[in-house]
Amino acid sequence: MTLYFYFARKFAFIFLGILGVFFLLMAMIDLVEQISRFSALGVALPQIFELTLLNTPQAIYNILPLVMILATITLFLGLARSSELVVTRAAGRSALRSLLAPITVAALIGVLSVAMFNPIVSATSKRYTELYESYRNEGTDILSISSEGLWLRQGGREGQTVIRAASANPDGTTLYDVTFLAYALEGGPVRRIQAETATLDNGAWKLTNAKAWPLVAGLNPEAGAQFHAEFTLPSTLTQDRIRDSFGTPGVISVWDLPQYIRQLQLAGFSARRHSVWLQMELARPLFLMAMVLIASAFTMQHTRFGHTGIAVLTAIMLGFSLYYIRNFAQILGENGQIPVMLAAWAPPVASVLLALGLLLHMEDG
Repeated sequence: MTLYFYFARKFAFIFLGILGVFFLLMAMIDLVEQISRFSALGVALPQIFELTLLNTPQAIYNILPLVMILATITLFLGLARSSELVVTRAAGRSALRSLLAPITVAALIGVLSVAMFNPIVSATSKRYTELYESYRNEGTDILSISSEGLWLRQGGREGQTVIRAASANPDGTTLYDVTFLAYALEGGPVRRIQAETATLDNGAWKLTNAKAWPLVAGLNPEAGAQFHAEFTLPSTLTQDRIRDSFGTPGVISVWDLPQYIRQLQLAGFSARRHSVWLQMELARPLFLMAMVLIASAFTMQHTRFGHTGIAVLTAIMLGFSLYYIRNFAQILGENGQIPVMLAAWAPPVASVLLALGLLLHMEDG
């Protein structure tokens, strides 16, 4: 056990060190990008720093498989150069048993990343999106799903408008049993509109069978109400922005995703994209373990055997290939080409089996 704890501790420190280097590197790259994007809009430097700090965790979360590969390569190259692997084999411990410690650490990192880091990333990503939209469009467009129905908020130079609908079509461009509540730029509500349907078309909501009440002090709203068979209401929303608002599962914590999926289905939206994301998050620890197995299969040999550079390059390229296959399966699952469970779990399971096959072929077992 002492040997396993030694390998596990060494692997954990290497992983944290590489993760810290990538965090600083990606933060600096994102800072330059945010400065070039928002400096012309008059956004202050402290606010740009805030955007960078909010956006970097998501980038780090996405490259965890790459960090896992590099940490494994660094670990086993160091053990091979110091002949510690030779001593381990001479002590009667096979190469596969030496992998138990880093695989266990990878599994723990995967579980912690899903259970703890995922909610943090979802919260920072959501806040980043809100600030990004407010700085770019001088207002925020937010969509939320609840048991009461669908809620939208669109912003503009004239003020904010809160939209509530009982249900909607799958892409969110047609709302049913909808209510619009318009607010002044620096004041309270000024108008309420209720309609049977509202369809988003060319930057405006097309309302049918709409009734509008003016909310002005000293005026009876019902007395000033007007009925319109068709009514047009300007909007800053677009189909893409609505889809991005409710269609990005990364801004929702993995703990809240099951309930959110049920609410999406009750509101009439397709929850397939969120279902695929949920299953892929649950399969993340297995995929990180597969990255450890892939990297170790090419780097556990002693350095005096040569071809170290080719082995490292092969491990990285194979890891990237499996990562892109995983993303491709995710796209197929979101589009309904393959079942959700197959899209989420087939790449990690296939990666583990491939890595085990390589290890059994290259090592004595």
